[in-house]
Amino acid sequence: MRVAALYDIHGNLPALEAVLEDVRRAGAHRIVVGGDVIPGPMQTETLARLIACDVPVRFIRGNGEREVLSERAGSGSTVPEQFRAILRWSAAELTPDHARIITRWGETLSMTISGLGKVLFCHATPRNDSEIFTRVTPEETLLPLFHSLDNQLVVCGHTHMQFDRGIGRCRVVNAGSVGMPYGTTSACWLLLGPDVQLRQTAYDRDRAAAIIRASTYPQAEEFAAREVLNPMSEAEALTLFARVELQ
Repeated sequence: MRVAALYDIHGNLPALEAVLEDVRRAGAHRIVVGGDVIPGPMQTETLARLIACDVPVRFIRGNGEREVLSERAGSGSTVPEQFRAILRWSAAELTPDHARIITRWGETLSMTISGLGKVLFCHATPRNDSEIFTRVTPEETLLPLFHSLDNQLVVCGHTHMQFDRGIGRCRVVNAGSVGMPYGTTSACWLLLGPDVQLRQTAYDRDRAAAIIRASTYPQAEEFAAREVLNPMSEAEALTLFARVELQ
């Protein structure tokens, strides 16, 4: 069985469409969506596309979905004020049907994949959906999170940068981001089974930027310019995350 892992799509439908074409060409039998389908400029269309996908899809929830559902329920949010407008817009755009579907998504997912053994999918870490670590976070910091797991492989996302590293006896792979990748202009994802392939898919970023700019997304211009056309370099992202990563 081959499994495609798609993380952090953030409503970038053109990037998702390009990746799904690659997923089909690669012969994936199943897709795992690892959270943060939302918020994003084309979140309704992106959710609908994934739900109607002709390849079986399983979902886990990311911090993006959690925050949007909280905003929609009137429970408030823990995100900084500069991002509140995005949450309010996303909560208002979320249809009742989509909200019910997202509520049923779990926080983690475990499955056995030929050649890889028992694989755990989580959004950020096995402990929660918001902790930050990267390829350079010291192993001794991360061992308490991974040493007791009985999984041969853990797949995560959240930081939008691909990596493949060992933490104790566990192999940990970050799928990167489909819709907001750092360190590359291509949409990132994983193909799992019988080995691990870190995949990147080029797509028409100028077209995507034009569609995003025409949307009602509160930070449409910034998203198009910064996240699609000129994403952060890996060095910039590592510097940013170093301030808030696990210690």
